[in-house]
Amino acid sequence: MKIVAPAGSIERFYAAIKAGAEEIYMGLKGFGARRNAVNLTLSEYKDALDYAHLRGVKVFLTLNTIMMDVEIEAIYTNLNELYKQGLDAVIVQDFGFAKFLKENFPKLELHGSTQMTIANHVEANYLKSLGFARVVLPRELSFKEIKEIREKTDIELEIFVSGALCISYSGNCYMSSFIGGRSGNRGMCAQPCRKKYIVSEEESEYVLSPKDQMYGFEEIQKLKEIGIDSIKLEGRMKEPNYVYQTVSYYKELISGIDIKEESSTLFNRGFGTGYFYENENIKDEIMNNKYSSNFGKELGILKGRELKLKEKVILGDGVIFVSKDYEKLGGSYINKIDTVLEKNKKFANIDETILIKETPKGTKYVYRNFAKELSDSIENKLKTTDQKHLIEFSFKGIVGEKAKVVVETLNNHGIKIYAEIESENILELAKNKGVSKEIIKEKLIEIGDTTFYGQIKSIEISEGLFLPMSLLKQLKRDVVNLLGDNLIESYRRENKKEISVIERKEVEETGSILSAIVCNKEQEDKVREMGIKKIYYRGIDVAREGNLKNINLDSNLASNLYQVLENKNDKITLGWNLNVSNRYAFEYFTQLENVDTIILSPEVSYRRLDEIGETKIKKAILAYGKPRAMYTELPLFEEEKRTIENEQGDRFIVMKNESNNSEIYFERPLNILEDRLVLEKLGISELVLEFTTESLLQIEKVIEGKGEYKSYNYERGVF
Repeated sequence: MKIVAPAGSIERFYAAIKAGAEEIYMGLKGFGARRNAVNLTLSEYKDALDYAHLRGVKVFLTLNTIMMDVEIEAIYTNLNELYKQGLDAVIVQDFGFAKFLKENFPKLELHGSTQMTIANHVEANYLKSLGFARVVLPRELSFKEIKEIREKTDIELEIFVSGALCISYSGNCYMSSFIGGRSGNRGMCAQPCRKKYIVSEEESEYVLSPKDQMYGFEEIQKLKEIGIDSIKLEGRMKEPNYVYQTVSYYKELISGIDIKEESSTLFNRGFGTGYFYENENIKDEIMNNKYSSNFGKELGILKGRELKLKEKVILGDGVIFVSKDYEKLGGSYINKIDTVLEKNKKFANIDETILIKETPKGTKYVYRNFAKELSDSIENKLKTTDQKHLIEFSFKGIVGEKAKVVVETLNNHGIKIYAEIESENILELAKNKGVSKEIIKEKLIEIGDTTFYGQIKSIEISEGLFLPMSLLKQLKRDVVNLLGDNLIESYRRENKKEISVIERKEVEETGSILSAIVCNKEQEDKVREMGIKKIYYRGIDVAREGNLKNINLDSNLASNLYQVLENKNDKITLGWNLNVSNRYAFEYFTQLENVDTIILSPEVSYRRLDEIGETKIKKAILAYGKPRAMYTELPLFEEEKRTIENEQGDRFIVMKNESNNSEIYFERPLNILEDRLVLEKLGISELVLEFTTESLLQIEKVIEGKGEYKSYNYERGVF
């Protein structure tokens, strides 16, 4: 089982490799699902590929966002450079982009991002049939479900084991997008889930903010036993020290060593095991309603000026002071340690009581947010450690022949790479005692100043051979350098010069119909009464392995990929949450004969819609509805329906669905029905009205065209 480590900058990249990660995922500036991270320039990325490959490490490019047509074609030039340099894989969310990659970069490995929400074995097997090598499963799956998927598919599986959790399924969160046009599906999430929400007249809480995830020894052993291929660490925007420490921790767990984790000393807003275990108190395991910031670890119990320690402290540690309501009041560094019994100490241990000179008014808690001892230790390791790649030496020294050194290794694709060097002169017998095999072995594997570590495959020498050590060292140096060159060259690829694109076709303007998505029979009867004939029922957005029996395969609306693949209808419509946003995705879905209509992603602006042009599959658009901000796997409140409000005054309806989970809707509806003629000119043949909490009278007014116009992303677009 390998570790897939995050690298949001070149410093984090080095930290991950030095800690021993076998696989790295990182973005290119301007692209991917962490566009707010520093990310790497094209030149840095190319250098990083060579650096990683010399150490036997794979690099995965994150392009795991929904893509617009112009972006798909614009990425080609840079991606082609990385492809030729030897990029190992691309992590993708968008089916259209995956199609583009397959056609233009045939030897490039594809991984299905967690943003795809591939949550069952049917979907995983389908991705394998498309040529995907790996699937990153959603964080919401339990171990039982992961195990069932592993038993029913042989595609590589990757599991998140640490770092930030999203309260919404990845790929199904639109809150940041609908609030301010910053799309989480496009790597620009403003993290509204980490804000406080008013839940009643008296109180506000962090009702949408989860703890971070941290699997321990038991969880890692379970994943290892069932054959999970890679475990993934979140943290592209966390500091290099955090990346190094977390990779190091999981390296030990994988090797069978149960050690204490210390990542929570470097970044901490609460930790849990996420959805791994199925239990009634799963919400308590996941949520932290008290605070959403990185506080670090609570240092102890504060009484007046005395702090009884829960953690060891040393001079130079950083602390923050927190109120009873978990608001940060200030912070400082510890520059003096006094206990009740002793002054001017360099450190104080657990259970000792230290004196705090001054605390801001209202301080209830003291947290350490900088651990000097651990940070110094990591900094030292970053300077002195490196990951090395195994190579094998063979030596042949026969009197009357030239000395020969052969070295070989495997690259990341399992291909053997060789290098061979011969001496200039013929070998002779020694006048006295000849060289031994043991001495040759010892000198050959002394390659500490390279990116390799060596072992001996074979040594063949004549009895009494004269072999100067200077010659052996020179041969070793030259052959290792040559192997490094050959290893890097083994990753280089050629590629065709012409880009393969789907040309935009002019729209053939047609009329449009109204259709409706409803929740119940009353709503269905009402929309029929109002003359709407095409009616859908709302479905479950995510087909989890443990919930497949509840997915309606007779529905004419497919809300997840499983519902598309297993549907019993001849003609189905793809739900808008499948995030179709470009003509490449439309072209991809033509291979599924039952797909008749696609409801476009609500993150596609009118301008981007025009870029799609004419398509073989009919285009629909969500023209009315209370936008769904999140689809969660938790019951956030006991009530069936609850209203919350953010600091900007946006109000949201939190509703339980049929799976006893929460869906969050904007209270103020989207409504672009008055743009019907504009939409028809853009090729829209179906305007979809989605009804959730509306009364029958409200439904009637909407269909009659009496609602307030609000376009959300359609006019402004999204970042």
